[in-house]
Amino acid sequence: MARIVIVGAGFAGQTAALYLGHRLARDHQVTMINASDQFYFIPSFVWVGTGRMAPHRTHFPLAGVYKRFGIRLEVGRAVEVNPVSGWVRVERHDAPDLRVEYDQLLLATGPRLNFDATPGLGPGRHSQSICTLSHAVEASHAYLEEVARLERGERRRFLIGTGHPGATCQGAAFEYICNIHRDLVARRLRDRVDLRWLSNEAELGDFGIQGLEMVKGGTRLSSEQFIGAAFRDMGVSWQVRTGVTGLDAGVAHWRDYEDHEGETPFDFAMLIPQFTGVPLKVCGDAGEDLSSTLLNPAGFVLVDGIYGLPWSELAQRPEAWPAQYQNPTWRNIHAAGIAFAPPGPISRPHVTPGGFSITAAPPRTGMVSGIIGRLVALNIADKLQTGHSPHSERMSEMAAACIASMGDSLWDGSAATILIHPVVPDHRKFPDSGGRDPFVTHMEMGLAGAWMKRLIHSTFMHKLQGRPGWRLIPE
Repeated sequence: MARIVIVGAGFAGQTAALYLGHRLARDHQVTMINASDQFYFIPSFVWVGTGRMAPHRTHFPLAGVYKRFGIRLEVGRAVEVNPVSGWVRVERHDAPDLRVEYDQLLLATGPRLNFDATPGLGPGRHSQSICTLSHAVEASHAYLEEVARLERGERRRFLIGTGHPGATCQGAAFEYICNIHRDLVARRLRDRVDLRWLSNEAELGDFGIQGLEMVKGGTRLSSEQFIGAAFRDMGVSWQVRTGVTGLDAGVAHWRDYEDHEGETPFDFAMLIPQFTGVPLKVCGDAGEDLSSTLLNPAGFVLVDGIYGLPWSELAQRPEAWPAQYQNPTWRNIHAAGIAFAPPGPISRPHVTPGGFSITAAPPRTGMVSGIIGRLVALNIADKLQTGHSPHSERMSEMAAACIASMGDSLWDGSAATILIHPVVPDHRKFPDSGGRDPFVTHMEMGLAGAWMKRLIHSTFMHKLQGRPGWRLIPE
């Protein structure tokens, strides 16, 4: 009997757990280590953060799901991995030195929210966040306090975007600014708010994926034009190519591509922090430090990508992206979702004349995380059952869909629906369309997207609880 351990019940880890439980739990031991006993549906935090969705609708308990699938649940924080002897040390309030042994290990820990990298950033300081449920609830309280001021006739300044020069997840911030706009319109308060977008993207609509373009009606349309048109329609001003360097009360300090420094005043701010790897100690039997064999300097898990290439070469080598998400030193350790180390940025990195890096990190969330979680699970299952691991899919081969809510109403709401293939551009295969398949890549905006966004919430809450037909719902 093999012992399979998963660390982290986010999109990647939960997807993997369901497939592994379904395939292996009768003959092998599957264990989930997670800091919480709940699964959290992070994409819907954008609605919690504007007070449009009750927090309890975004999570469910894991224990009942895992009982049906024959999966053990250890609630605690994974703090150490010994890849030599094969164990993970877990900190729990009742067992500070619990060791869980493994034969196959999947690290799907998600990110560490590195608010400290930007002085003054984050909840309890000078800005809000929607990255966790508690953050989203706190953001909604702060937002509704702003609404009360607006109702009293005050004018306010809102700042939404990224809070670090190396941040990712611009899509979540884009959704939030669109939902705030829509909510203020519904409350007839929009004319009292200066709504501003501040981002480290190379261009508006870049989203850390080098942007995209499509052909519609014989006209070529870029994501910069697409998002720009949406922002103009909403009356949102924007500033890109900018890295936030610190926050004081009511003021964001920044530096741009040309090394200009400036300040943007605000009354309410929601800025996404830098993501780094979740801290893990990696040691051998004698306590020797083995971190460099498993983690990169940012704490992300090294897998079967090609690391260290200059971006100019990486952008022309789609095969540099990992295919099986397996550590090359410790072949029984895998990573999925945000936890795996990408070989570099997708968008062109930028270093200012003064040596300051402003580079959007590559996103590895949502659909991408689910696809990788399933792929790793199937490889582990097949390896144990047949001796082979046949499944592979690079982000430079992977299709993904993103539906960015622009108001949650099913009657007059909207959403930006973006289909993209591949996620990482393949300029060899698609040299004339920005590295993307022009027959798949598409952008659309309208009410149908709002229905799709709500459908995704419902169907994925169904799928990730392993309810009947869950495998029929694609990742």
